[in-house]
Amino acid sequence: MSRKVTLKKLIEDFQLEVIYGWDQFDRAVTVAELYRPGLELAGFFTYHPVERLQLLGKTELSFIEGLSKQKRTERLERLCHPEIPCFIVTRNIEVPLELISASQKNKVPILRTSLATTKFASKLTNYLEKHLAPTTTIHGVLVDVYGIGVLITGSSGIGKSETALELVKRGHRLVADDAVEITQSEEGTLVGHAPDLIRYLLEIRGLGIINVMTLFGAGAVRAKKKISIAIHLEAWKEQQQYDRLGLDEEKVRIIDTEIPKLIIPVRPGRNLAVIIEVAAMNFRLKGMGYHAAQQFVQQLGTVIDEGDDFD
Repeated sequence: MSRKVTLKKLIEDFQLEVIYGWDQFDRAVTVAELYRPGLELAGFFTYHPVERLQLLGKTELSFIEGLSKQKRTERLERLCHPEIPCFIVTRNIEVPLELISASQKNKVPILRTSLATTKFASKLTNYLEKHLAPTTTIHGVLVDVYGIGVLITGSSGIGKSETALELVKRGHRLVADDAVEITQSEEGTLVGHAPDLIRYLLEIRGLGIINVMTLFGAGAVRAKKKISIAIHLEAWKEQQQYDRLGLDEEKVRIIDTEIPKLIIPVRPGRNLAVIIEVAAMNFRLKGMGYHAAQQFVQQLGTVIDEGDDFD
């Protein structure tokens, strides 16, 4: 799910001065990239990304000032495309009258900040990347196990929350129960957190809703966590062949990011909390270059080869 930021929120959060466009506050910004229209001011409009916020700093405005009145009017009118969210002038520089006139004609807001262009661009880019990052919500539990963000999924009643409670008792930290809001903060990175309404709450059937932070302390919870691995719990099926070596590595795609996925069959007598702890530690080992299953297969191959040589 993609999000948007309105000009009204942008103005409030960055305390921007409105030069023109008081009736355009409902305009939406939908992309995090900014644009400084240098080539366009020089007369090249072959590629002009009108969906981006347009920044005008000292460089751009000095160039505009050096143009003849006719060229200035002509290029600024072409620059003010109606689909542009807004122009933002930095350093509190005076806005050219031709730009105001063109903006009024095409109904494009003009805002101004006292910050330097580079500093403002950096702050605004970080802000937009955070607020416009694609998000989704998944039914499951997110737990921080040995520093690894583990997303636990499975059908209702399979034991996700009970497993999370056992993990918390063993010293790990709860991030979210029941609903996990996931944001793709950057390419290849998923960050999960709980909705505000159910933050730090855990639902245990037969017991009800408990507040993990109140019962176990602030060290038992986290506000958010990068998701590194997904573990799917399912009822044990006698006829199904489960991976016994760990060579088959499944992936699950969330938004545009793939993460490793393990399927853990559930039946009485299996300690799911311990299994998930080991899965998290094994994931860390793989990241450090040690893969137990691959090493076993290599050693097995060596033993078989030595046996053939002996024969």
